Amino acid sequence: MWKLKIAEGNGPWLKTGNNHVGRQHWEFDPEAGTPEERAQIERLRLEFSKNRFSVKQSSDLLMRMQLQKENPRGSVPAQVKLKETEKITDEAVMNTLRRSISFFSTIQAHDGHWPAESAGPMFFLPPLVIALYTTGVITNEDGGWGLHIESQSSMFGTTLCYVALRLLGEGPEDGEDQAMARGKKWILDHGGILGVYEWSGCNPVPPEFWLLPKFSLIHPGNMLCYARSVYMPLSFLYGKRFVGQITGLVLSLREELYPEPYYAINWNKARTTCAKEDLYRPHPIIQDMLWAFLHNVVEPILTWWPCSGLREKALKTAMQLIHYEDESSSYFTIGCIGKVFSVVACWAEDPNSETLKFHLARIPDYFWLAEDGLKIQSFGSQTWDAAFAIQAIISSNLIEENGQTLRKAHEFIKASQIRNDPSRNFTEMYRHISRGGWAFSIQDHSWQASDCTAEGLKAALLLSQLPPELVGEKLETERLYDAVNVILSLQSRNGGYPAWEPATAFRWLEKLNPIEFFEDALIERLYVECTSSVIQALVLFQKLHPQHRRKEIENSISKAIRYIENTQNSDGSWYGCWGICFTYGTWFGVEALVACQKNYQNSRIIRKACEFLLSKQLPCGGWGESYLSSSNKVYTNLEGERSNLVQTSWALLALMAAGQGEIDPEPITRGMRLLINSQLYDGDFPQQEITGVFMKNCILNYGSYLNIFPIWALGCYQQCSLRAYQL
Repeated sequence: MWKLKIAEGNGPWLKTGNNHVGRQHWEFDPEAGTPEERAQIERLRLEFSKNRFSVKQSSDLLMRMQLQKENPRGSVPAQVKLKETEKITDEAVMNTLRRSISFFSTIQAHDGHWPAESAGPMFFLPPLVIALYTTGVITNEDGGWGLHIESQSSMFGTTLCYVALRLLGEGPEDGEDQAMARGKKWILDHGGILGVYEWSGCNPVPPEFWLLPKFSLIHPGNMLCYARSVYMPLSFLYGKRFVGQITGLVLSLREELYPEPYYAINWNKARTTCAKEDLYRPHPIIQDMLWAFLHNVVEPILTWWPCSGLREKALKTAMQLIHYEDESSSYFTIGCIGKVFSVVACWAEDPNSETLKFHLARIPDYFWLAEDGLKIQSFGSQTWDAAFAIQAIISSNLIEENGQTLRKAHEFIKASQIRNDPSRNFTEMYRHISRGGWAFSIQDHSWQASDCTAEGLKAALLLSQLPPELVGEKLETERLYDAVNVILSLQSRNGGYPAWEPATAFRWLEKLNPIEFFEDALIERLYVECTSSVIQALVLFQKLHPQHRRKEIENSISKAIRYIENTQNSDGSWYGCWGICFTYGTWFGVEALVACQKNYQNSRIIRKACEFLLSKQLPCGGWGESYLSSSNKVYTNLEGERSNLVQTSWALLALMAAGQGEIDPEPITRGMRLLINSQLYDGDFPQQEITGVFMKNCILNYGSYLNIFPIWALGCYQQCSLRAYQL
């Protein structure tokens, strides 16, 4: 039986700066669990499998089952159900809130964070399987696999999953309902795989780009940190033309996956061939011309003497960067895809190196177990979720009775702040300051993010206003100043904020993005969500610490607000890049303006935002936005006009913050009635469609959102004048 381990780490190959606070990993214990518990887990797995085409996202039932056993609770108030026209009483709201927070507290880990899945893409797990095979499921009804669990089948997803399953021991005809045979048929019916096994079928990834002058516009140092962390090891592997051992299984795969003999494939043609199911963002002609020039002219020159000496120097530079990033991130690297390539690159450099041992020790940090099986996470959302959870609980009037929950979360937030900048001359290694920041996951990950730092700062500041005997000692003032320093260092000239690093690259460089199924994947850009989080944090900080860098903070807020106002769409919405989509972005846009004393009465921008949200409210009272909104950049309802409780909460939070309830309380009342009636018998909320997204075309599950945001909306509603919202 699998067990979730919290804040644990043993052995010489795991590095940590805070005693592993926030670490979550699963281990298999053959002796764990009673016969009844094992039977229950098997029932949960079978139930998910039976309904996997209608409910594609797991509900984290294994984690819930374990933590609820470890954190038993007392009696729970009776469940509330309201009739369609029944008024919402204070008692109904308080009962629902108490039930919600009580349940949420039972799935809090002992170190203060809320363990949860951060997965969804189908291309996270297969590369790790391939990497581990080199170094030592979910199908769609048509037989293929998609880019993520809710998408249509794609060549990329189907190929990776098929190959991974074969490496794990599945035969070409194995699997439930002959899943392997159906996957193979889907691949062959859609043209077969091209450009996978031969380097000559791949567009160039020259390591020599690392040797360009740093002011060069196409230097990899200008890339988005995610793209850069993949380019580092991939350029090393490409430059070496590294190929794993050609085993019998590899030879068998070549026969299974291609519609023509492997030796007859035109690999040069394969470089520019892409299955239509995968083609979200076609290459511009100039990019294809660049790849052709590099492939046909530059690459042959670089492999001949004396230019081959330049390649050796470039390979050495790439490997130095890989090792620096590995050490700086405690061998997490920035995310799961960069991690896989770094593992293979380090093995290609030296299969017996200590570096590889450090890497392998960190692989369990990426595992997540649920009733749908083992998955690979992006890297975890521990800090992000905890900061939101703190704000949600504080929004209610139930702070004293949840003091222990807040105290644990407070200790986690304090332990998770990054305490140092990257080592040595970090700017030479293309890293930014991080001291005082918060990462998306945990301190050991070390990659500061503007919005995570802002939300962490907000949580710390809110907790600092509560009695220390209730929630613990507040964060030291100097550490608050460090957080502000990180935030201010990231702002762009137009007032917007990027996610990780200053956005200094020219926007036209994105046209060189080689990934057909992602957009905005090559360079850092600006985000309404990050900018809003920063505005809210700086406004609160300035209220509590008015003398610290007062002028700079005022200027930063002023510029940021102009950015928010200038990026509103004509229909009143904002496009959200990290959540789906216009609902998420509009919540952030409104909250930023409200933090600066804007409201429905004095701001036309806020009135437009409210009009937009109200125009999307469903007959049931909720909101439900499809991931297709992100891909197509047009608001799209969920199929069947279903509502989503997380998105409903975002819309309600925006409307309440804007003051819509003072104008017409009915829409808010209808939405709140839906939230109250949707609560489950134990205080949990039902798992619905995934609401996270990245790079416009792929979704990412945030497992704690289904608890955090209904609590937050209920808390804000309870804090508002209930009388004003009654019909």
